[in-house]
Amino acid sequence: MLDRRTHPTPTPQSVPLVRIDGLNKWFGALQVLKDIDLTLRPGARVVVCGPSGSGKSTLIRCINGLEPFQKGTIELAGRRLGKSDRDAAIARRLTGMVFQSFNLFPHLTVLANCTLALRRVLSKSAREAEEIAMRHLTAVHIAEKARAYPAELSGGQQQRAAIARALCLDPRIMLFDEPTSALDPEMIKEVLDVMIALAKTGVTMVCVTHEMGFAREVADEIVFMDQGRIVEHASSSGFFSGAAHPRARLFLDTILSH
Repeated sequence: MLDRRTHPTPTPQSVPLVRIDGLNKWFGALQVLKDIDLTLRPGARVVVCGPSGSGKSTLIRCINGLEPFQKGTIELAGRRLGKSDRDAAIARRLTGMVFQSFNLFPHLTVLANCTLALRRVLSKSAREAEEIAMRHLTAVHIAEKARAYPAELSGGQQQRAAIARALCLDPRIMLFDEPTSALDPEMIKEVLDVMIALAKTGVTMVCVTHEMGFAREVADEIVFMDQGRIVEHASSSGFFSGAAHPRARLFLDTILSH
């Protein structure tokens, strides 16, 4: 079972863990995020969905500090993020990011991938870093691959290793950017099963995905985006039983009919 350590200074339930106000983002002349307002409480399990090109991945990359934004504000755990390198580092300390393409260092073993930031960022000893890494690798059912290199793993195993690596830094928020999109169909379930187990531990999760079965099972909130805007933000039950926005209904009809 995945285990979560109690954070030394937990965010009170009354204080939003994520608060986004008036967020706008451009790539050159192309505006990809338009007046995004979003508030998420601690422990929320949020699925961000919508058609390709709607700004979903850009949104969570802004939360993680990987993408600068031109207008609006983002607060994580009550801390307003600016545009400095220091603010980006704070965002990455508060969040764990799991990418589509795993982003493991190919020249390092799975264990070394997991211990690198623990030693360099948190100054853990080699022994303590390895103990933390092995705990999380065990939780995602890949401990036996600790000494293997990424190229020796299946896609599903690589993604589980990436999840373990993100968890090692004990983030307040886990961000997933279409974590199963690069996987063969038979490997998708093993990754989703790990994410379902993680959701049950109470960690705050924001997941960009088209896996609507996963969304229905795990999410308590659905954020639906279209053309750079949030056009619907609803409870999971409300969204699946009767999405209010016509574009959301069309999306669901298309996805669920396959």
